[in-house]
Amino acid sequence: MINFKSLIKLDKDPFFLNFLNFKRNRNLETKIELNGYRDPTKNFIIKSIKLEENKSTILGKNIKFSSKFKIKSFDKIDANYLDAQGKKNIFNIKKINKKYLLTGDTFNGDNLLKNILVGDENQDYFDNDFELILKIKNVHLDNEFALKNLSGNLIFRKQKLFEGNLEGDFPKQKKMKFTAKTNDNKTITTLFLDFAEPIVKKYKFIKGFDDGILDFYSIKDGDVSTSTLKIYDFKLKELPTLTKLLTLASLQGIADILSGEGIRFDEFEMKFKNKKKLMNIDEIYAIGPAISVLMNGYVEKDKLISLRGTLVPATTINKAIGTIPVLGKILVGSKTGEGVFGVSFKIKGPPKNLETSVNPIKTLTPRFITRTLEKIKKN
Repeated sequence: MINFKSLIKLDKDPFFLNFLNFKRNRNLETKIELNGYRDPTKNFIIKSIKLEENKSTILGKNIKFSSKFKIKSFDKIDANYLDAQGKKNIFNIKKINKKYLLTGDTFNGDNLLKNILVGDENQDYFDNDFELILKIKNVHLDNEFALKNLSGNLIFRKQKLFEGNLEGDFPKQKKMKFTAKTNDNKTITTLFLDFAEPIVKKYKFIKGFDDGILDFYSIKDGDVSTSTLKIYDFKLKELPTLTKLLTLASLQGIADILSGEGIRFDEFEMKFKNKKKLMNIDEIYAIGPAISVLMNGYVEKDKLISLRGTLVPATTINKAIGTIPVLGKILVGSKTGEGVFGVSFKIKGPPKNLETSVNPIKTLTPRFITRTLEKIKKN
C-alpha cells in the first residue's frame, strides 16, 4: 500500500473536473489538498480532498477510484463553486447505503438538459451501477430560466441512464415531468413541460420563441437516438432571416405580423435522429393560422446547420385543400400568377453566421399537402 499526502498549487495550468463541470480560472490560484493511498489492487482511495479557488470550494470524502481512474464510490461531496459556464452551484451528495442523495440550493442543469435532448455524450465517469436521488431547490436551465423544487431519482447501469423519474416546477404553476425506462437494451425517454421556451432555445435555428407546451419522446438504441419533439400553441418572432423570407410581395401581410407579438402556431412537430455530434432532421412541420412551414436537413454540433423547406400562407393552404377535387387546376392556376403559393428556402452555415436563399414556388409539394391534411384530420 502506498500512502500520499500533498498540496498542489495551480497557477497557469489547465484543470477540468468533467463530473462536476468545474473548470479552473487561469487568472486565479487553485489549491488542491489530497490525502489518500493506493491499495495492492492498484485502486486509489482519496480519504479527503479539498479544492479552493477564490470563493469556490469542493470537498470530498473517501472517494474510491478504479485502476482506470473511474469513480467506484464516495461517501460525501460538498460543493460551493462557479462552474465552467459561470453558474453558481451549491449542493452536497451523500452516500446512503447503496444510493446517493443530492440536495442543494442551486445547481446548473444545462448539461443535463442537453444530454436528455441530444443524448450523444458518453458520460463515462463511474465504474459501478448506482442510483441518484435528487432534491434541489433551484436548477438553472440557462442564463434566463430556472426550475424550482426538482425531485426524483435516476438509476445508472453500465455508465448509462437506465431508469428515471423527475418532476419540477416553473413559475405560474407550470410543471416539468421526465421519465426514462430501459427494456431490451432500448431506453425510452419522455419529457413534458407546460413551459417550452427553455427547451426550444437549445435549437439555435429557432429564435424569438414564446409560450408553448412541449412533449418530447425518444428511443435510444446503442449510440443512435430517434426522437420526436412536439410543441403546441406558441408564438415565433423569428426563424433566422424569416423576416427576409416574408418580405416577398405575395407574403407582405405575414411580414407585417412580425412587427407585433409574432406569428402564432397551433402545432410544431420535429422528427430527428442523433448519432454522436450529428443530428439528422427527417422533418420539421409547423402549422398555424397565418403560415405553415415544412423543413428537413441536419445539424452538426457547434459547426454547421443545413436546412431546406417550404413556407406557405395559411390562406393559400386553405384554398388548395378546400378544392382538392380540382387540385390540378389550383396548383397550376387558370390565370397568370395564380399559382404562386409561397417560397422555398435554404438555411445554411455556422450557427452564428447563417445564410438564407429563397425562391418563389408555384406548386405545393404532395408531401406538404399530405402533412397538412393529416394535421387537420387530427384536430
